[in-house]
This record gives sequence, structure tokens and C-alpha cells, in this order.
Amino acid sequence: MSTTNMNRGKIVFYEDRNFQGRSYECSSDCSDMSSYLSRCHSCRVESGCWMLYNHNNYMGNQYFMRRGEYPDYMQHFGMSDCIKSCRMIAMHRGNYRMRIYERENFGGQMHEMMNDCDNIMDHYRMSKCQSCNVMEGHWLMYEQPHFRGRMMYMRPGEYSNFSMGMGMGAMGGMSGMRFMSMRRIMDSWY
Repeated sequence: MSTTNMNRGKIVFYEDRNFQGRSYECSSDCSDMSSYLSRCHSCRVESGCWMLYNHNNYMGNQYFMRRGEYPDYMQHFGMSDCIKSCRMIAMHRGNYRMRIYERENFGGQMHEMMNDCDNIMDHYRMSKCQSCNVMEGHWLMYEQPHFRGRMMYMRPGEYSNFSMGMGMGAMGGMSGMRFMSMRRIMDSWY
């Protein structure tokens, strides 16, 4: 598969479990899926990596999906809400670099990361991460150690607090989040 095709991505959403009911095929960001489907309980990721959101306009809880079939992703991921919007994650080839800060507004301890970190308390003696500067690459940040709990997709930019996600406005339910583990979104995932 060429890099161009990998950057396009394709995901197919289905109203019912096990790929049943009406479907909606998506190959780019979609801020409001309600005009295409009344509900969404399964999907197939044919190419690319995607973030799914339980509210319109890329807000609310976020769920990372890569190539594969998800016949009942609500049960698989412990989701209680339907998907309302989705965003394709462009492939990144190159270095990964991010500075994490213990407090909001880039305060407290700071550490620069270039690799995954499954527990910032163990690796950096930081009790939490409440702001960051993503300089290179795409990252997933998790609420709990060992890549568990709610997650947030971070692309290059400054995040002085996590109630503002990717410069797109308030992330419903994300205010005051503290992250404990971080993972790079690798090109091998595509």
C-alpha cells in the first residue's frame, strides 16, 4: 500500500452489531455522523488510524482504532455511548518528541520524551501530567498507567491544559484530566 493511500484511510460504520444494518463509509474527518446513521455499534477499519468521539465536533471521550474489524466495539472498549464524530490520523514518519509538564500552563517538573512511557511516576517521579508540548509525531495519552483508561489524541502543538484538545475547543468531559502514560502512534500501525 502506498503512503498516499495510507494517509487517506477508510472506515465503515454500521448501525448494528456484527456489521448489520445501514452503513456509512468514511475516508476523511466527519464532525457529525447523525445525518448518516441514527446509531453506530460496529465498524471496520480498512486502512489508516482513527479517533472516534462520543460527541459531535470531535468532543467527549476518544477511542483509538486501527486496521481491523470491531463487530461490537461498544462492548469491546466498554463504551456506553454511540460514536458521533471521527477523525483520521495522518501517518507520521520521522522522530517523536514531546515535553510533558506536571502542572497546567507548563508548570512543575518537565521531562522530554521520545519513546513510549507506561508510567510517568515510575520513569520520571512525576505524580501527573497536566500540560504538554508535542514537538514531533502523534501521541496517545492515557489517564492511567500501562496505557489504560480514557485517552486523548495529541498532534504537534502546545497544550497548556487538557480541557482544550488540539485547539478545537473544550473537550467535553476532559477538563482536569491528568495523564499517567503516553504512547507514540507508529507508522507500523497503519
